[in-house]
Amino acid sequence: MKGPTEGRAEDNGRVYQSGGDQHITEHHHHGDRSTASGTAPDSVRRPAIGRSPVVLRDRVELLERLRTALKGDGAHQVYVLHGLGGCGKTAVASEIFRSATADGGRAGLWVNASDLTSLRAGMLAVAADRGAGEGALTAARSGLRAAADLVWDRLDRSDERWLLVIDNADDPAVLRDGSWLRTSPRGTTLVTTRQVAAHWWPGAELHHVGVLPREDAARVLCDLAPESGTVEEAAEIADRLGRLPLALTLAGGYLAHQVIDPWSMAEYGRALDRGPEVDAIDLLDQGAEYGSGHDSRHLASSTWELSLDALRTHGLPEATALIQLLACWSHDPLPLHLLAGTGIGAVLPRTRVELALRGLLDHSLTRLVPGPSRCVRTHGVLLDSIARGTPADQRDALVGAAAELLGTVLPDVTQPWTREDPPLTPFAPHTRALLRRAAQWTEVGPATVTRMLDCALRLVVALHRAGDYASALSVAQDAVARGTRLLDASHPAVIAIRQRVGRALYRLGRYEEAEAAHRLVLADCTATFGADAIETLESCVGLSPVLSWGLDQKAEAVSLLRRAVEGRTAALGAAHPSTLIARTYLLEFTADPDAAPATGPELLADCRSVVGPGHPITLAAELNHGFALITTGHQRRALPLVRGVVAAFERAYGPDHPKTLAARSLLSRVLGELSLLEEAVEQAELVADARASVLGPEHPWTVWSLERLAERRRAGRAGS
Repeated sequence: MKGPTEGRAEDNGRVYQSGGDQHITEHHHHGDRSTASGTAPDSVRRPAIGRSPVVLRDRVELLERLRTALKGDGAHQVYVLHGLGGCGKTAVASEIFRSATADGGRAGLWVNASDLTSLRAGMLAVAADRGAGEGALTAARSGLRAAADLVWDRLDRSDERWLLVIDNADDPAVLRDGSWLRTSPRGTTLVTTRQVAAHWWPGAELHHVGVLPREDAARVLCDLAPESGTVEEAAEIADRLGRLPLALTLAGGYLAHQVIDPWSMAEYGRALDRGPEVDAIDLLDQGAEYGSGHDSRHLASSTWELSLDALRTHGLPEATALIQLLACWSHDPLPLHLLAGTGIGAVLPRTRVELALRGLLDHSLTRLVPGPSRCVRTHGVLLDSIARGTPADQRDALVGAAAELLGTVLPDVTQPWTREDPPLTPFAPHTRALLRRAAQWTEVGPATVTRMLDCALRLVVALHRAGDYASALSVAQDAVARGTRLLDASHPAVIAIRQRVGRALYRLGRYEEAEAAHRLVLADCTATFGADAIETLESCVGLSPVLSWGLDQKAEAVSLLRRAVEGRTAALGAAHPSTLIARTYLLEFTADPDAAPATGPELLADCRSVVGPGHPITLAAELNHGFALITTGHQRRALPLVRGVVAAFERAYGPDHPKTLAARSLLSRVLGELSLLEEAVEQAELVADARASVLGPEHPWTVWSLERLAERRRAGRAGS
């Protein structure tokens, strides 16, 4: 070849020159070489983790189990630490790594398995650490040699015993598909993962890592910010954060690193509870370690999105919709049958609910709770994080679906309550949480809020009838506060719950508060609906027992009841159940020693005809007729009637229900007045003991019962 030769190359191309014929073949792989093969980590001999705990709290049994295994042969063994993101799995692995290398004489090897590229690069770095030559490594990187085989061949040939930690293995398919997870005669493998499904880990020993005990959680905060507050203040914050190590670490970091105006733990706790004024998740994220690059695994706002992204990648986008629905409720155990209602179809296809839930369970985003009632439980910080990131245009539908599903499991309050009914207490925290979420999400409309308040009202009525007045009051007060802000204090749905607040306060013996609540709602009803409206008459009935029995203002109580009876008779009829209730109260309040209880038989006849014998309204009328008979000196006629009511209430409600105790108290009175003193004392003792246990020793009804018991005992001693 004669004459000048010119060649040009770009990037990874090369120019070849020859005096004779040559056939040259070059393959140019376009792309980032480091991405294709994986950039080797800076070290596999040190844990690649974020902020290490000052002291690893709790985990004593787990650490002991793993240390014992490492002290022995530990060969051919894989241990898997699984749990919710942020629960401290990596911290446990780091401590075992330190123990194995510093005290156990093992070589420690640490690989990040958060994605295939990192896993592959880390495992090849392990092979290099265990003596693999550059040629073998190059062949593995280029695909000319099976990379996993090379790694495990070098691990099997290792002169030293080793501990291999595979951290953040949240997608086990990556390990399985490349056969990256094996056992070896020369060492022990420890895996951390959010993936709990046992089928991913055949032959491995699985250990769940959960939240911390209260005392240890408090000490985590004190370790990080020792000058910020007391152990008890730290414990209160720990409770608010569900004792999750990630949240505790972020909170402690925030408290420890403030410079301009440092907060105390008490101030931090108040900020977390400030509601819409403070974004609790954002406040937590502000405690992330400076210079950490805002690794999404170490932020409360994003760590669980990694799991949801993985579920979406594997064809389960419905898992995101389901966790957003769960975020409408509480972190308390949620009965699983709540998710079986047709209303869930507004959020995700019913045919996909089972798969979506299984995905959440497998990724430790929620967990099954053992017990007679099958429940799932989801961490509160996770729920707040998910709620924070829920798209605005989905929020009204989510709250509406949550309210509808809740409504399907709440009892029909038009029917009497009996002690065989399912327990209601599990639904109280979820109702309150739904109210709170609706208040946080401004996109929730009035119609949805009204539906939600109807659920709250049904729950409050049912709790009240079950005798759980404290829970009824708690839910009612929450509903009134949220409903007033979202609708108006005079909205019919809010009015109805305000009336229940007054009733619960009365039953709890807080008479002055009950009077104030009832008078205010009576005034609002009169102004909003009119003096003769059904809502207004309901307030008249609610206020009357407070005045009569609590505050000794019987004349006004009777006046209110006469007004209610007349108004309900005109609007509904004399035999309507609501009218019968008002007539029953009136019979009790107008019992007069100087006048025969003329209205009693007529009332009983109407009750038995309309609602039937044994109905709570009928039993209440019979009891009050018995009271009227006793008041007018007809004890012998009253005794069988009262005995029958006690027996009926005990069958329906149980021996300690307030209605049973009220009837038994009247039975003790009539027995005493008939000189059946021994049985009168027995009945009085049952009432006093039960009220002290159920209502507390300071409740006015308990104090009154103890006074009556003392009277019966004195009478018994005098008559003996």
